Amino acid sequence: MTDWYAVFVGFVVSVLAGIVAFAIPGIGHVGAGLVGGFTAGYVAGGGLGRGFWHGLLAGALGGIVVALFLGFAGTVIGGLMGGPPGSLFGGVGVFLAAVFVALLLALDSAVGGAVGGVLKGR
Repeated sequence: MTDWYAVFVGFVVSVLAGIVAFAIPGIGHVGAGLVGGFTAGYVAGGGLGRGFWHGLLAGALGGIVVALFLGFAGTVIGGLMGGPPGSLFGGVGVFLAAVFVALLLALDSAVGGAVGGVLKGR
């Protein structure tokens, strides 16, 4: 069962670390994902698989929030520029692409979560 408290704590830590990561582009954002995932995995505990799952969710949550924002913005901008069909497909396309990228980039959080889950154990 998912420990949503652990996911939320990992998400908050990863957002805060991501803000600091702007000082070190590239490496900083990967590190922010690792730290946020580690936190989620450590708070959830339970071993490798449980830590991996909670780290993945914590990392993907931020990306999905950004995807919702981009999908909405794409719909509004598409509606202003290309009419209703353009805004519908533009917004949905941007949203689905952003969700895919969010899940792909959440893999570093999942690795950090797995390490955190193993270190805490049960």
